[in-house]
Amino acid sequence: MPERKGRVRRRSRAAGLLLVTAVLSGCLFNPSPTPSPSPTASSSEAPSPSPSASGSTASSEPTATPEPPLSLPIPGRHDSRQVTVRVDPNVAADGGGEIVVTVINRSDRRVQELVLRWPTDLRQTLFLAPFRPSQQRIADGGPPLLQDWTKWLDGPGESGEPAGTTSLGWGPLLPGGTLTIPIQVTRNAPGAVAFDLQVLAGEAILTLDDSSRAELRVTVP
Repeated sequence: MPERKGRVRRRSRAAGLLLVTAVLSGCLFNPSPTPSPSPTASSSEAPSPSPSASGSTASSEPTATPEPPLSLPIPGRHDSRQVTVRVDPNVAADGGGEIVVTVINRSDRRVQELVLRWPTDLRQTLFLAPFRPSQQRIADGGPPLLQDWTKWLDGPGESGEPAGTTSLGWGPLLPGGTLTIPIQVTRNAPGAVAFDLQVLAGEAILTLDDSSRAELRVTVP
C-alpha cells in the first residue's frame, strides 16, 4: 500500500509538470496578437481662399454718352402739336450762303409764335441772321423796314430764352399752314460744322410727326 501511494504521488507530480509545460508551450508558440497601432488621420491642407480681385469692380450702370459740340438742352416745356420740319443748307465751303427752314403745322391749332433756336457759339464758324446787312438798313432816316421775324436775340432773355442760345421768332403759323424761313449765313471760319436746331412754340418745344421732340441735327459742309 505505501508503494502504491508513492506511485500515485509521483504520477500526480508528473501530471502537474506536464500541465505547466503545456501551458508554457502554448504561451511561447501561440502568442496573443499585439494590437496594431490605430492609423493616424493624415492632416489634409485646408483649401486656400481664392484671391479676391484687386481694384474696384466695374459698375453695371451705363455711362452717359457726352453730348456732341454745339448741342442744346431740351426745354422743360413740351407742346404736343406736331410739325414737319425740313432744313436745306446752301452754304459755300469758302464763303456764306443761306439755310432755308420749312415748317408745316400738322395740327388744327395755330402756333402764335414759331421760334427757331441754335447755340450762340455757332457764330465762331457760321453767323446766322434773319437778314443780310444792307445800306438801306443802316442808313439814318431811311425808309421804314418791313420784316416777318418777331425777335432775334441771344439768351438769357426776358421771355425765358436760356443763356448760350440764339432765338429767332417767326410767325404765326396757322393750322395746316407752312412757313418758309430763309436764314442768311456769313462764314467766319472754314470747315464743316454740325449743330442742334430746335423748333418751338414760344418756350415749349414742338413735336415732330414721328412723335419725337422737334430738335434736328444740322450739318453744313
